[in-house]
Amino acid sequence: MKQLLIILLFLLQGALLFAQQEKSYIKKGNDLYQQQKFKEAEANYRKAVEKKNQNVEGNFNLGDALYKQKKFTDAGDQFNKLGASANNNKPVASAAYYNLGNTMLENKKLEESIAAYKKSLLNNPKDDQARYNLAYAQEKLKQQQQQNKDNKDNKDNKNQDNKKQDDKNKDNKNKDNKNKDNKNQDNKNQDKQNQDKKDQQQPDKVSKQDAERMLDAMNNDEKQTQEKLKNKKLKGTKMQIQKDW
Repeated sequence: MKQLLIILLFLLQGALLFAQQEKSYIKKGNDLYQQQKFKEAEANYRKAVEKKNQNVEGNFNLGDALYKQKKFTDAGDQFNKLGASANNNKPVASAAYYNLGNTMLENKKLEESIAAYKKSLLNNPKDDQARYNLAYAQEKLKQQQQQNKDNKDNKDNKNQDNKKQDDKNKDNKNKDNKNKDNKNQDNKNQDKQNQDKKDQQQPDKVSKQDAERMLDAMNNDEKQTQEKLKNKKLKGTKMQIQKDW
């Protein structure tokens, strides 16, 4: 019995030691948080929750330290986990979801922030700050949706204007092509007229028979000429030969 009592006392002393270390880390973290040394505060809060994972104060302040460092994703995970694990502790759940809403709002996740503020109000309907932030997030979402709609309308209008301009350019191109075709046709007509005029100025063409007679005549003349040249060459000038014997 005495030995069992000693073991119980030892375990109790160990638990008290862990609790003191846990509180020491939280206190040091709070001091650093007040000095705006958020990274160092985060490190101490993590040590505190390592000693006791269910430490509400350590987990809550850890989320705050992450939020101050703009680590919104990590902070959101921390507050969401804390709110879900709060069970019947409505004040803790309400505060955790409220901070989750602020974190989502800073991270420009408006729909998620609205859902978080609603959970906060479910746990504490009298929280006017949560109600105000909910209305603020809803108005921001409304503005964003309107802006998206305006951007879409402007894009559609721009596309429509571009289409009109393309159609106009296409019409102008078709007109230019038509004018070009007309001009080419006019040039062809003018060339034909010039050719007809030129043909009218030229003498009538000789018939095939006339052409053959002309060719025969030319051949005969050339033959006679060649004969004349040939006879002249053969005839030549006879020379007198004088014997010198």
